Amino acid sequence: MTRAAKNHRRTMTAADAGGRWRALALLSLAELLGMSPWFSAAASAPALRAEWGLGDAAAAWLTLAVQFGFVAGTLLSAVLNLPDIMRVRSLFAVSAFGAAAASIWTGLYAGSAAQVIGLRFLTGFSLAGLYPPGMKLMATWFRAGRGMAIGVLVGSLTVGKAFPYLINSLGAGNWRQNELMVASAAVAAGFIVMFFVGEGPYAQPLARFDIHQVGAVFRNRGLRLANFGYFGHMWELYAMWTWTPVMIRASVEAAGGASRLAELSSFMVIGAGAAGCVLAGIVADRIGRTLVTSAAMIVSGACCLAIGFLYQSSPALLVALAVIWGVAVVADSAQFSACITELGDPRYIGTALTLQTCIGFLLTTASVRLLPVLEHWVGWRFAFMALAPGPALGLLAMLRLRALPEAGRIAQGRR
Repeated sequence: MTRAAKNHRRTMTAADAGGRWRALALLSLAELLGMSPWFSAAASAPALRAEWGLGDAAAAWLTLAVQFGFVAGTLLSAVLNLPDIMRVRSLFAVSAFGAAAASIWTGLYAGSAAQVIGLRFLTGFSLAGLYPPGMKLMATWFRAGRGMAIGVLVGSLTVGKAFPYLINSLGAGNWRQNELMVASAAVAAGFIVMFFVGEGPYAQPLARFDIHQVGAVFRNRGLRLANFGYFGHMWELYAMWTWTPVMIRASVEAAGGASRLAELSSFMVIGAGAAGCVLAGIVADRIGRTLVTSAAMIVSGACCLAIGFLYQSSPALLVALAVIWGVAVVADSAQFSACITELGDPRYIGTALTLQTCIGFLLTTASVRLLPVLEHWVGWRFAFMALAPGPALGLLAMLRLRALPEAGRIAQGRR
C-alpha cells in the first residue's frame, strides 16, 4: 500500500471515529435553530393582518421579502466566493447573529407592515450565510454517506422553518414574542457552529477569489443539469410551503375546525419533509441520486394536481395528502446539492452551492407571488396545479443527467 493510500485510509478512519457523527448532530441542530426565523412572519400573518389591516398582496410580501433578501445575500456571497475564501464556520456564525438581530428588532421595535417587510429582507439576507455554507461544511465530514448527511441537514432546517407554526399552535399568540423566540434560536445556532463544529478531513484549503467561478457553474454540463433539476424543484417548494398553510386554515375554518388545529397541521405538513430528506438521503446513497430525485418529483407533481380537490372536504384527508406532499416536495432537495458537491470543482463547492440556491430562490419569488393571484381567479381547487410544471421539468433534467458519463461521479458511481 502506498503512503498516499495509507494516509487516505487514516483520514477515513479519523473521520469515522473522530467526530463526523458529532458534527452531523451539532450542525443539524444549528441549521434547525438558525433557520427558524424564515417563516416567523408568515406564521404570524393572521395577527399581522388584524393589527395592520394587511391585504393578500402585503401578506405575500412577508415571505417574498425573505426570499428576495436571501437571493441578494447568496448572489453577493457567490460573486465574492465567500464560502470558499473565508472560514465557513465564521460566515455561518456571523450570518446567524445577523438574522437574530433582524428578528429582535422586529419583535421590539417594528411599528408598521413596511418596517416588518424591510426587516424580513434583512433576515433573508443574513440566512444566506447559513444554508449553502452549512452544506459545504457538512460535505467536509462525509464522502461516503454524503447524501444521507446533507439529507439530515436539510431535514433539520425544514423542521426549523416549520418551528414558528408549532409556536403558534402551542398558544404563543403574541407575534412579537414569537419573533424574540426565533431570534434566541438563531443566536444559539451561531454559538454552536462557532465553538463546537470545525471542518472535517475532506476540507479544501481556502481558495483565491475568482469571479469566473460564477460562469463555470453553467459551463459544466453535469452541474448545469443538476441545477435545472433543482430549479424545477424550487418552483414548487416555497410556494407549497407558503400557501398550503393558508389553504389549510381556510379549509379547516370553513369546516368549523379550530385555528389551533390548522396551525398544528401546518407544522406537520412542513415538518414532515424532514423525514423525506433523511430517507431520500439514505436511499440515494445506495441506489443513486437521479432515481431518488426523479421519484420524489413524480410524487410531488401528482400532489400539486390533486391537493385542490380536497379543499373544503374532509380535513383529515386534506391534511393527510398535504403531509405526503410535504414529505415528497423537499425529499429531493438535499440530493441536488449533494450532486453539486460531487460534480463541481472541489475548491469552489461553496460558490457553486450558493449560486444554485440563489437562482433557485429567485424562482420561488415568482411562484410564491403567482399562487394568491391564481387563487383569486380559480380558487384553491386549481391554483396549486400551476406548480406541477416545475417537478415535471426537473424530472426531465435528472433523467438526462443520469444518461451522461458525468453521472458516474455521483454517489460514488451509483448515479
